[in-house]
Amino acid sequence: MKKILILNGPNLNLLGKREPDIYGKQTYADLEAYVAECCAARGVEFEIFQSNHEGALIDRLHQAHGVCDGIVYNPGAHTHYS
Repeated sequence: MKKILILNGPNLNLLGKREPDIYGKQTYADLEAYVAECCAARGVEFEIFQSNHEGALIDRLHQAHGVCDGIVYNPGAHTHYS
């Protein structure tokens, strides 16, 4: 079974709470449920990790080496500030 790591960066934990008129009303829990559903339908094992700390994200990325078949990184606020 393939395994992927999904990394989510700063502020994504605020989905559905922070400026819902701009970012939508779906919460981070909704996103996790959607990913779980999509992965289950395709027989893919996954792990989701979110942090507001760049170092924690980089550490988790390094831990995935040789363990995960792929990584999806949604950098969130890192696209603006890092």
